[in-house]
Amino acid sequence: MKSKDAGERLNRLVDIVATLRSPGGCPWDRKQTPETILPYLIEETYEAVEAIEAGDQEHLCEELGDLLLEVALLARMAEEEGHFTITDSIKSICDKMIRRHPHVFEGEKVADDTQLKANWTRIKAEEKPGRGVLEGVPRALPALMRAKRISDKAASVGFDWENPTQVLDKVEEECAELREALAAENKAWAEEEFGDLLFSLVNLGRHLKIDCERSLQGTVEKFSTRFTKVEEALKAEGKSMDETPLEELEALWQETKKGE
Repeated sequence: MKSKDAGERLNRLVDIVATLRSPGGCPWDRKQTPETILPYLIEETYEAVEAIEAGDQEHLCEELGDLLLEVALLARMAEEEGHFTITDSIKSICDKMIRRHPHVFEGEKVADDTQLKANWTRIKAEEKPGRGVLEGVPRALPALMRAKRISDKAASVGFDWENPTQVLDKVEEECAELREALAAENKAWAEEEFGDLLFSLVNLGRHLKIDCERSLQGTVEKFSTRFTKVEEALKAEGKSMDETPLEELEALWQETKKGE
């Protein structure tokens, strides 16, 4: 598809959204606000993530369209309030990408990926002078993702462990402190130490180049699959889980693991 075709179709989407939001449009669309649209924006983003992880290109095509709709709706709301238009948003990202890629658009020479990253960081800093190292990480990010981004930014200025073994030592230190909190039966302290432990594990994942979110999702799926198999095995015997002794449940669990 030519860029002209993409532009025409984007304009059509913008016109459709404008019609939906007009006095003679859809009552549901007209009453929406950025706050009410937010859950749909997040939901469509995660549906796109699922399509990518499944390698389903047809589904991804559809979900990217749904995501574009939420973008068009939010931009239309901003335009109605006199703040900005979707054209302003497109211009902003185009200008930013050109500015941050001088090696592509201005013929600047770079030696390697390290220099590319350094140039990107420098250009970002020049765009917003005086900005703190940790600024720019949204508070609304899921906690694991936010922990990873915060850790990345801290590491970018040298505030980091030298190797994974040192991070593992920190994980063990946090485990010991959590044990102390549990022994003291102090829930608030335990909650704080549990958070510290999770943060340390995210840093360990970062050093091991493991995506914590993906890793945890894989474990959750594995647990769910095993749990369902145990449940089905009990149903086949006319039993229910809540009435089955823990020892029998554990034996079935171990049997299920061996069968994988």
